[in-house]
Amino acid sequence: MTQPHAAHATPDTQGADGTPAGHAGPDQGTTPAHVPLAELRAALATRLDGAARAWLDQALDEAAAHPGTHGPISVWELRLAEAGRRCGPAHADAARVLVLHAARADTDALTRVYTQGTADERRAVLHALPHLVPGPDALPLVEDALRTNDTRLVAAALGPYAARHLDAHQWRHAVLKCLFTGVPVADVADLARRARGDGELARMLADYAAERTAADRTVPEDLHRVLALTESGRPAPGTADPHGKES
Repeated sequence: MTQPHAAHATPDTQGADGTPAGHAGPDQGTTPAHVPLAELRAALATRLDGAARAWLDQALDEAAAHPGTHGPISVWELRLAEAGRRCGPAHADAARVLVLHAARADTDALTRVYTQGTADERRAVLHALPHLVPGPDALPLVEDALRTNDTRLVAAALGPYAARHLDAHQWRHAVLKCLFTGVPVADVADLARRARGDGELARMLADYAAERTAADRTVPEDLHRVLALTESGRPAPGTADPHGKES
């Protein structure tokens, strides 16, 4: 199995494709997908108690010493399962992302964890994608998460990795999925750039708003927010729509 070269001792401050992995824009929260790994490690060091810090240090050392997958389950995969109990729910996602990075988890390893793991472990895999996978190879994991009704998985799926790699058709429907399920569009990475001037997305939003209104149901405030973004940079009449028309 080919592994990307990384080690937890010197985490990168860029995503796997060379673009900045951190410093979420005003539309995103500070999830592990948006924060550079060095900052993520430093933040955990200040927020975890002594026992949790010692556990995390050991887990990262073990993952770095025995990366990749070994047999039915690797030691670092066991540490993913322990993270919630050891670090607490508020810090478990960040701890799991750091363990995955230290283990040099490639797409195959991430797929295995996602397929066999709990919802919490699946979410951590989605947060780890922009740090570990340079190309679109892990898109099936994003697509699977977007098919679920687990709003935390849907939100995690729409991080920087999806912003870079989902095509226009999939991305538009993912935005609509947020409106259907109540996932705040603030969780959608790079929303403003991808929505800007997207006439097809505007049409889909207008249709959905009309359906809600006809059924005497409230139109989500987030729909108006995204619709306003589509108005920015809209091509002049008679020019081509750079986003395409497929839906």
